Amino acid sequence: MALFNFFGKKARPGGPEGSESFGAELTPQQREEERQQQAEQAREQRRELDAGLAKTREGLFGKLARAVAGRSKVDEGVLDQLEEVLITSDVGVETTVKIIERIEARVARDKYMNASELQAILREEIAALLQESERDEAGGASTGVAGTPDAASGPDEGTPYVVMVVGVNGVGKTTTIGKLAAQLKREGRKVYIGAADTFRAAAIDQLAVWAERAGATLVCQQMGSDPASVAFDTLKSAVANGADVVLIDTAGRLHNKVGLMNELSKIRNVMAKVIPDAPHDVMLVLDGSTGQNAFEQARQFTEATKVTSLTVTKLDGTAKGGVVIGISDRFHIPVRYIGVGESIDQLQVFDRRAFVDALFGE
Repeated sequence: MALFNFFGKKARPGGPEGSESFGAELTPQQREEERQQQAEQAREQRRELDAGLAKTREGLFGKLARAVAGRSKVDEGVLDQLEEVLITSDVGVETTVKIIERIEARVARDKYMNASELQAILREEIAALLQESERDEAGGASTGVAGTPDAASGPDEGTPYVVMVVGVNGVGKTTTIGKLAAQLKREGRKVYIGAADTFRAAAIDQLAVWAERAGATLVCQQMGSDPASVAFDTLKSAVANGADVVLIDTAGRLHNKVGLMNELSKIRNVMAKVIPDAPHDVMLVLDGSTGQNAFEQARQFTEATKVTSLTVTKLDGTAKGGVVIGISDRFHIPVRYIGVGESIDQLQVFDRRAFVDALFGE
């Protein structure tokens, strides 16, 4: 699945920019080789997703097995246990209550529901909840990738798609930008990165390393420079040089709401002077391993600025993967990507079907 789908633009034909086949028509043999390569990539991504959610899956179902041990039917005691299981799996209180109410309604319809069926029922209800969130995000039309807008929602042809990336320090914001830039480059995109986090000493250096690895163009100024000035210069350069995508990093220090709103608003206003509808996406990066802290960060940032997509990182090696379910349900903002490893390739488009399959096992 191409990462560029949500930008509402078609991938350039024939391979990465600068390759011999770039812009060329593919032969039947090349198409078949490309199809097989894509199929293998999809299988590898599924393996990585399964591995990344292993601790969450083991923790959730270990608790679930203990909750129903010795029970012959789903009764009030089982539901109380299930509620505790979901809350301690970082699904969140509001979403947990919603899931329990749905299961209670099913129990009321079927008086003889067996406790052994609970896992299948829970899977169905979580899948339905994520699907409903997708419909809300996409304006009523469910998609395979959460919140994927159609082409009409993107910028005009020939105008770079601008993503402003926000989030606190330590959530994997710089890494996400680097991974996204690398994968977009492999799709044949011309990518510019703006180092507008001028507050943290190592931010520009780290971004420079990722930009070099990804093959993207970095625009930066001295530490302590005005972040809005960096964003302005990045967009001017991107437009002048025919870039497809611009990724703008922003400071990740904890602000009070007024300070955060003022800084992000200034960056947005300055970018709009170059590209009137920029940014086209404000992506909030959250660390999934922090569980309920991720909810609080999402709340603060959504109150301070208009967040249009989410990336949840560091899901590998944590038992807190349930946070994705709660965030998707509570904020009704598309979970666009999930991070399931440190490799430059381990940033996946969030697919709720694949996520539920990996969480519960085939």
